[in-house]
Amino acid sequence: QVQLVESGGGLVQAGGSLRLSCAASGRTGSTYRMGWFRQAPEKEREFVASITWSGYITDLADSVKARFTISTDNAKNTVYLQMNSLKPEDTAVYYCAAQPFSTRKYDYWGQGTQVTVSS
Repeated sequence: QVQLVESGGGLVQAGGSLRLSCAASGRTGSTYRMGWFRQAPEKEREFVASITWSGYITDLADSVKARFTISTDNAKNTVYLQMNSLKPEDTAVYYCAAQPFSTRKYDYWGQGTQVTVSS
């Protein structure tokens, strides 16, 4: 099992920045890729970014590619999502997820952290 705990959400004005953290514990060595997803009210959950623990392979949604950065700190088993130039449409609950080598699916999820961007 892998446990994920997100932090760093909050209220920020449009144009501002936030850095989300996702601390992983448990069988982290069994995980291949970490991802960030978000879900706005009355909308489906959508992919935001992903990264392998090696850091060599990253992916970002087109809507955030020029503004967000994903990174890892392997010593701390932590994944970060740096969000710059935030827009009101970035308002959502942000979830961290882990993808095991065995399934290559996002089988583990955190509880989520709220990000609210005011205009």
